[in-house]
Amino acid sequence: MICYAVIDTNVLVSALLSNRDDTATVQVLGKVISGEIIPVYSNVITKEYREVLSRKKFGFSGETIEYLLSAVEKYGMLVKPIPSSIMLSDMKNMPFYEVVLEKQDNEAYLVTGNTKHFPKKPFVVTPREVLDILNNKDKELLKNTGVEPEYKVIILYTY
Repeated sequence: MICYAVIDTNVLVSALLSNRDDTATVQVLGKVISGEIIPVYSNVITKEYREVLSRKKFGFSGETIEYLLSAVEKYGMLVKPIPSSIMLSDMKNMPFYEVVLEKQDNEAYLVTGNTKHFPKKPFVVTPREVLDILNNKDKELLKNTGVEPEYKVIILYTY
């Protein structure tokens, strides 16, 4: 089952820093790369991705950053959100919240490691929660149709 999701930068950083394949953030990134999660983004979000992922303290290679951003841009959905009057505890998160609000007709989720920075809404979820949502949708599809979902598999190596 495919879902649309705005991926907070902290999820990408965590996934790229992890040396374990079984962490929720790594699995979410894998589902973005494989096409199970369609990333929803704005130009402001991709600018933040580039700036944060390029910080020397993380040590991500330019090749890894470019691969990830090109995958988001190629397979994702670019959105020009309407500005919101909602106040967040950390207004730097507003671009992510505005994009997810714009795509509620697609039942988009905002996947973040910092749910406390956003209003309590059912579409603001942790990486583990979005994986559980996808797993439940897959089980429902199999139960209702007898058809197992098909996914392409792409392996992302980072060094």
